[in-house]
Amino acid sequence: MSKKSLRIVMMAIGVITIVSMLAGCAAPAAPAAPTAPAAPAAPAAPAGEKIKVGLSFSDFATERWKNEEVLLRKLLEDKGYEVLSQEANHDVKAQNDQIDNMVSQGVKGLIVVAEDGDAVVTSVNKAADAGVKVIAYDRLIKTPKIAAYLSFNNVEVGRQQADGVMKAIGADTWDVAKNGKIRLVKLGGSPTDNNAILFRKGQDEVLAKYADKIEVVADQWVDNWDAANALKMMENILTAAGNDIDAVVASNDGTALGALQAMKAQGLAGKVPISGQDATADGSNSIVKGELTVSILKDIRKLSPLAVETLDTILKGGTVTGLKNYTMAELTNDETKTGEVPCLFLEVQQVNKDNVYDLVVKSGFQSYDDVYRDIPDAQKPPKP
Repeated sequence: MSKKSLRIVMMAIGVITIVSMLAGCAAPAAPAAPTAPAAPAAPAAPAGEKIKVGLSFSDFATERWKNEEVLLRKLLEDKGYEVLSQEANHDVKAQNDQIDNMVSQGVKGLIVVAEDGDAVVTSVNKAADAGVKVIAYDRLIKTPKIAAYLSFNNVEVGRQQADGVMKAIGADTWDVAKNGKIRLVKLGGSPTDNNAILFRKGQDEVLAKYADKIEVVADQWVDNWDAANALKMMENILTAAGNDIDAVVASNDGTALGALQAMKAQGLAGKVPISGQDATADGSNSIVKGELTVSILKDIRKLSPLAVETLDTILKGGTVTGLKNYTMAELTNDETKTGEVPCLFLEVQQVNKDNVYDLVVKSGFQSYDDVYRDIPDAQKPPKP
């Protein structure tokens, strides 16, 4: 069994304890909010047949999505559902077609990780109109017809990314007269992912505090969150800037690691602080090696059970607690968007070299061997 497969299995096993804690949809602490009204129960499956539910993923190239597919499938099957699962490989038309197909096969509920929060509205609205309960998982689907939007505090993700980079470079005490302005590179996520907009909103909130000390030398967005795209972008940025950059705010581990390949070739890795997100195995290993400066832990072991409990409750006609309505304008930072969506946002944690062992390894989020891969034994902490 490969290390990646082993890691997925270990995460699936580790989620069982959390599932029991979340039984009855006892969601993690959330701001006080009106209780969402009970949804009409989905039509029962014919006697002897399991109720079908669908999982729709944008891609499996991003490490976390395959992990979460395994967790969600197991949790739903443990509750007695028949699970249909599809991955669109970053193809928006394929995702719409796959959702339409699952609806035609009789799914009563869908958990969707959208490739494009606008484009997927086509199939999601048709599904909702057919009585299917749709949960937007981590990424917003821009229609008020979804039953719930469950994610993390994505603006806070951006704040923590920029905060980690600014602290690492000593922005509070940075002497512009002596050093010149901080030459900053911004690498946003995929422009089709609404989360990328929210990350940028949080990043800019923090960076605004240092506006008089910062010069933005490049501001680009990475299609599909693709590390190869980030590598090419950073190579071009470094060429244009003559390698003269001081800090990089990147929006996830994949794009940060791509950028770090270009930076390493120029001797900048470990010298220029750079942010990531998701506390992936490779990202955490890069932190331990002193290359990636900061990542953000979004604990999928809490989000996956929450999504399953929420969908299960809705399909059974129960009342989901802990949700709070947000306007689509608030969620998209676009005043032209209308309607409201019931939401719940989980907390996030900043991961750096000082706390990666406790937050990522001891908690079991990533394996010790993956995080400390290629690290000399003398420099490794004891196994937890």
